[in-house]
Amino acid sequence: MGLFDRYLAGQLLIYFGFFSLVLVAVYWVNRAIGLFDRLIAGGSSVLTFLEFTALALPNVIYAVLPVSALVATLYGINRLSGDSEMVVAQTTGLSPWRLARPVLIFGVAVAIMISVLGHLLVPAARTALSERGQALSQDVTARFLTEGEFLHPGDGVTVYVREITEAGELLGLFLQDRRSPDARTSYTAERALLVRADGATRLVMFDGMAQTLEVPTRNLVTTTFDDFAYDLAGLAGGEGVRLLDPRELSTAALLRADEEAQRITGADVAKLRYEGHARFADAAFALVLPVMALGFLMLGGYSRLGLWRQILGAVLAAIVLEMLGNVAENTVRRDADLWPMVYLPALLTAALAVALVWRDTRGPRLIGRPA
Repeated sequence: MGLFDRYLAGQLLIYFGFFSLVLVAVYWVNRAIGLFDRLIAGGSSVLTFLEFTALALPNVIYAVLPVSALVATLYGINRLSGDSEMVVAQTTGLSPWRLARPVLIFGVAVAIMISVLGHLLVPAARTALSERGQALSQDVTARFLTEGEFLHPGDGVTVYVREITEAGELLGLFLQDRRSPDARTSYTAERALLVRADGATRLVMFDGMAQTLEVPTRNLVTTTFDDFAYDLAGLAGGEGVRLLDPRELSTAALLRADEEAQRITGADVAKLRYEGHARFADAAFALVLPVMALGFLMLGGYSRLGLWRQILGAVLAAIVLEMLGNVAENTVRRDADLWPMVYLPALLTAALAVALVWRDTRGPRLIGRPA
């Protein structure tokens, strides 16, 4: 690369890194709040929360990188124009096609990052996240071993433990079961133990009382007991074979979309092939998006208000192209033979970028130069 190519591409990468960090942080915080509430309410530790958020990061980064590339290009070129650096570059004889080269190099770098994430990191992270979530949902013991808090280890079940001894005894237990529409039962016990037997987890309570409210008749039945075993199998969820998310499969398996892939995911051929081609299409879209942004910024002449009209045009074009991508997704998911439509947004973006840069070659105007 020439000196100007290295400089402009380097500046864009710096801005790209900054905006990526900001967007990932905003997106992550928005998702982390809900995740934190669900995990902590279920009795999980902060370390479990950090593990889940770390596994979700590759997918978050994959989603924000194209947006970061667009914002970095618009901000970077606009700033260089405001500092008259683009004027100096153009007065030295650099053509619009020559100016587009470092921007295209920047787009290639972004496309490589998205490809690595889409083909390798995101599928691996999704698999680990799904497996960890399934293991956590079946770990009833972990959801009971939190003292001093009202926990909800399952739908319609509330548990409170006053204290947990070093030996694992649960002291001052309260358990309410509201899963049956006809009866609500509350258990209290001086102490209890979690026991694993015959592949099932049971809560054995000692010196307690069970109060059952019969909802239709509003009768309250009270029973005292010396010891009572409560089966927790219903709280652990099913332990059958987990269906894989299609996004967990490798790209080759998605493109083949054979019977094995359909069996382990429960998805049809159209959905599988869409996910496979979407990984290539997303990288191609991110590659040409910065060049399209440059093409918009080279339109028009000088304005004291800056390049806000060109920036608005680039943003609106990106939104329309993204909406077109959603339409293509819905179409391809219904008909596997229409998979080339997945690449339509990227192709249209490339065509628009070439048309905009070519238009500027017919009557070049310096970015930032008074008209």
